[in-house]
Amino acid sequence: MKNIIFFLLLVSSLVAANSIKDKQQTRVELEKEDIKKEKIAEFIAELESIEEKIANKNSVWINSYASYLTSLDVRESLEKIKKRINYLRRIRKSLTQKDELNALISREKILTSQIEKIKKKDSSPFSDLLTPPNIDEIPALTNPFDIFTGFSLIKTLNKDYNDYILRKEELASIISLLRKEVIIYKEIEELDTKKKYQAQAQSKIKQLDRLESAVDTMSATVDVYQSRLDIVKAEINKDINVQFMKMAKIGVIILIVFIIFFLLKLFIKRYITDNERFYMANKTITFANVTLVIIILLVNYIENIGYLVTILGFASAGIAIAMKDWFMSILGWLVIVFGGSIHVGDRIRVDMDGMKYVGDVMDISLFRMTLLEDITLTTVLDNRRAGRIIFVPNNYVFTRMIANYTHSSLKTVWDGVDITITYDSNHKKAMHITKEITKKFSKGYTDITRKQLNKLRNNYSLKNTNVEPRIFSFIETNGINISSWYLTNAYATLTLRSVISTEIVDAFMKEDDITIAYPTQMLHMEASAKKKPPFIIDKEIV
Repeated sequence: MKNIIFFLLLVSSLVAANSIKDKQQTRVELEKEDIKKEKIAEFIAELESIEEKIANKNSVWINSYASYLTSLDVRESLEKIKKRINYLRRIRKSLTQKDELNALISREKILTSQIEKIKKKDSSPFSDLLTPPNIDEIPALTNPFDIFTGFSLIKTLNKDYNDYILRKEELASIISLLRKEVIIYKEIEELDTKKKYQAQAQSKIKQLDRLESAVDTMSATVDVYQSRLDIVKAEINKDINVQFMKMAKIGVIILIVFIIFFLLKLFIKRYITDNERFYMANKTITFANVTLVIIILLVNYIENIGYLVTILGFASAGIAIAMKDWFMSILGWLVIVFGGSIHVGDRIRVDMDGMKYVGDVMDISLFRMTLLEDITLTTVLDNRRAGRIIFVPNNYVFTRMIANYTHSSLKTVWDGVDITITYDSNHKKAMHITKEITKKFSKGYTDITRKQLNKLRNNYSLKNTNVEPRIFSFIETNGINISSWYLTNAYATLTLRSVISTEIVDAFMKEDDITIAYPTQMLHMEASAKKKPPFIIDKEIV
């Protein structure tokens, strides 16, 4: 009996011990399960954080891969639709199935058109991103302006290369994040025996493989691309250096040309005292200087001058018609400069559109002459204006009347004063007085003109060289006109005319037998006698 009781006590104690052990084991297992869930939750939170970082990058790589997956889904959907369409066509269709068939056919057409647009995405999702920027054929740098083109091209190439490197770095950053995700998924798989996240892990592994393959391709491409880029930049820098050296040589040549012409200007300034000759020499040197510089630049920077001449030859006819006035002005400039008919400083008269302009030539450019209008008899009688700047096209030498008052060494012109006396005046005495006055005031100009005409005999045939004042008398309706002609300064004709006119009037007024004629009117007043009409008889009215 005691043994039985002892046995029962022993069994009960063993059962109680096993029960306690089972409870402890169950509690430990629950604690482990809770720890696993906490770790899985931490991993999921970390995955969400990584996904958020990837999404914030808004990377072209992720977008391109998403487009690739979309294209695969579209193609898979299209295959399913085609299979369903083939099935529906083989069986007897109900009304509902006919509607389904029509809808599927319409959807098939839409998806087929979409497939054509994303066809490239199926085979290579990163083909555009992996291809480095295309390096076009480098243009030859043939002139100084191309230097800026070369620098701009180098800047563009460097920018494209840096963009490609940044794209690679961005890809490497995304791969690093995906690797972390794959590691986390593996750790989750070890904790979660149900393999709940296996599909997501496989998707990430597949994406990671694609991107790693892409980065390997880029690494190989970068080396080749950089080598090609270095060669191209070296060629551009070489051409730029060649252009700089060419510019330096041409600059030295042009500087020497400028120094030579500058010394020539100093020489003519020192040894040519005549202002007109100095101006023309200075103008000629400047023109020759500019022309020589242009020729130097054309010879150095135009590769085929013969081709340019040929083109200009074909285009000359059209250019001559379109720019006729310009060409005629240039031709007129050549006639003026080399013909010597007009010089700077000459006083000339130009008839333009019914108007007469008298002025001094201030400048003779390639296309026009510039005159400063002075106070002359023309401005007094006709224009009533003076002091204007008149621009005369050079082609006017062919089509307009241009009179030169100071051609060559001749600086004087004939001017005259007319004064009318009455018929009963002593006209011989009046002519003698007029001649003496004109001789007195024009003697200096007479002597100067005599010397000038003697110089002109070397170039011109001169028959009448009489320079003494000339007095003429003409019978007019209101008296005898005494016309006196004398030589005066071409630049101040009105001054001497005014002096001689007043002297003649004063001299005539002193003479009793000389009367100046001028328009007069005589009014005769008579008293009229009034008479009564003969048929009127006075009667006394009673």
